[in-house]
Amino acid sequence: MFRSKLLLRGAKSILGIGRIFRIMDDDRSGSLNFNEFQKGVKESKCDMPIDDVRGLFAAFDVNRDGSIQYDEFLRMVRGDLNPARQSLVNQAFASLDKDGNGVLDYTDVMGTYKCDKHPAVIDGRKTERQVLEEFLSTFEMHKSQNPDGKVTPEEFSEYYANVSASIDDESYFAQMMNSSWNLNG
Repeated sequence: MFRSKLLLRGAKSILGIGRIFRIMDDDRSGSLNFNEFQKGVKESKCDMPIDDVRGLFAAFDVNRDGSIQYDEFLRMVRGDLNPARQSLVNQAFASLDKDGNGVLDYTDVMGTYKCDKHPAVIDGRKTERQVLEEFLSTFEMHKSQNPDGKVTPEEFSEYYANVSASIDDESYFAQMMNSSWNLNG
């Protein structure tokens, strides 16, 4: 019920979810305490008993630290990839994982992601390897710690779940994945 109310308030994309989170975050701490969350539920016109709000808060507080971080909020509002989208993401990961070790790194993507025409490489400010490592780090941006340059299937899926939240059309998501990762051959 809470998710559907947030969707009605504009939480259909990552930007919309972020806007709602910032509205709820009264003290601008970057996380929601129970009181902020309870107020946000009430402002979302969800008529819930306090015990249900506590249960919902506990469900959002995945790491059980007593507050809801943005990434926890995002995951719960956004939801998971549907099976068709997850299948495309899995195919893309498998096609990139050249050595089959279950982790994407520089050597896996160097033949797929061309960066010799990147302005920083042309200007001599960065090497192709540096640009590729920056590219890989985009799949780890949701991590609170520093990226390690090794992208797991879970990190890859998390990245595409965030992208997916902004794409309503199934065929458009499939087209984007197919053209980005050459899944059709």
